[in-house]
Amino acid sequence: MTAATRAPDDLDVPALTAYLAATLDGIGRALTLTRLGGGQSNPTYFLDSGERRLVLRKRPAGTLLPSAHAIDREYRVQAALRDTGVAVPEMVHFCTDERIVGTQFYVMERVEGRVLHDNALPGIPTPERRSYFDALALMLARIHQVDVSGVGLGDYGRSGGFAARQIARWTRQWQLSRTADNAAMDRLIDWLPRNLPDDDQTTLVHGDFRLGNVMFHPTEPRIVAVLDWELSTLGHPLADLAHSCIYTWMMRPDEYGRGLSDVDVAAVGLPDMDSFTRRYFDASGQTGPLTRFYLVLALFRNAVIFEGIAARARQGNAASDDATEVGRLAPALAARAADLIANA
Repeated sequence: MTAATRAPDDLDVPALTAYLAATLDGIGRALTLTRLGGGQSNPTYFLDSGERRLVLRKRPAGTLLPSAHAIDREYRVQAALRDTGVAVPEMVHFCTDERIVGTQFYVMERVEGRVLHDNALPGIPTPERRSYFDALALMLARIHQVDVSGVGLGDYGRSGGFAARQIARWTRQWQLSRTADNAAMDRLIDWLPRNLPDDDQTTLVHGDFRLGNVMFHPTEPRIVAVLDWELSTLGHPLADLAHSCIYTWMMRPDEYGRGLSDVDVAAVGLPDMDSFTRRYFDASGQTGPLTRFYLVLALFRNAVIFEGIAARARQGNAASDDATEVGRLAPALAARAADLIANA
């Protein structure tokens, strides 16, 4: 996981210790809790006590946008995927009692491995880098191949109409969290519903699948855990694929996700977006190509998400210290989406 940054000052550790000791086997009287840095979603902590090495995730404190930070869904989907071939940590316990730590939370087993946050993979030997992106493409394909009814997720979202619902949802979220007028966002809100594709597949979608949200084996290019399922639902697989692609090839190296938009990928042993999507389509059985519509939708959606991060930073309840800086990406992503429309 990401590096431990500081001991938590926002949780009642004695109350949590007493609750877990009464609920879980192997929890001792002493509990060490260390908050992890690097994320913009649900606060996450390493939890060590007695024989147990666990991870705790909770909702952020304060006022949140409707449907945001649904950790109950995170817990449910990972529990359901346990025997599917999708790499997920073992779920241990979900707590609905908000008196313990101030919000609902869940606990899962800790997985040992590496989270690689820089898409250029600077710590990986050049000849091995493509294999890490192959693993990403194959794992995303595996997620989209899950028999959702067979694992009890048939009601995890609605079948069909995903793109239209996403446009409506993120338009509403934009109206709730916007900090200033933005002509590019206005254009996207107008363009997207008028350009809905006819194709209407439904699969399980992760919602935030990218390099920084998977954990690799300590020494191998093999994914041992897919993390951060808070935006998962039933939806269109190309929306998931587009999200992965914009975080990799449509972000600059100095931006969140440390993208490859200004990198000569061939020179450093990395795939371009077309080869990554071909690898995905070969593995998933889904039909391509990845269209401009889904790239525009992904940029629009993430612009709204980053605007929400900026709003939470002003309220003082963002999950990461760099939330204000990250929030400045909202207009940049909106502008890139508007450029895709203009240059078509």
